[in-house]
Amino acid sequence: MKTISSKKAPKALGPYSQAVVVGNFCFVSMQLGLYPETGKIVAQDVQKQTERAIKNVEAILIEAGLSLSDVVKATLYITDIADFKEINEVYAQFFTHKPARSLVVQSDMPAQAKVALDVIAYIANEEQENLEYAPR
Repeated sequence: MKTISSKKAPKALGPYSQAVVVGNFCFVSMQLGLYPETGKIVAQDVQKQTERAIKNVEAILIEAGLSLSDVVKATLYITDIADFKEINEVYAQFFTHKPARSLVVQSDMPAQAKVALDVIAYIANEEQENLEYAPR
């Protein structure tokens, strides 16, 4: 297991890593819409929080040698289902490849956040990418 840490993303708010790499997967911990430099929420605007959360995830992935296009699974956390359309508009701009996704609606989050995101990215190597799989 390899721990990933980026100074271009906020420090962890608790006793956990920004991300870990195990085998061919990078697991990025939940990221809020916090400024990396201050650890403060960007704004109460849900679209700005969504964009910042995604950029924080992206910074961690870049530190691991990956990009948003390597994300195979995302979990979106929101505090108000009424914000879902606005969040999706921002999310769709960054995740054009449409990874699998789950949605969790919860009553509260740290730092008065309205949205958060965690992801799993796949680390491909050339040998694996060239394998052909046949249905059984």
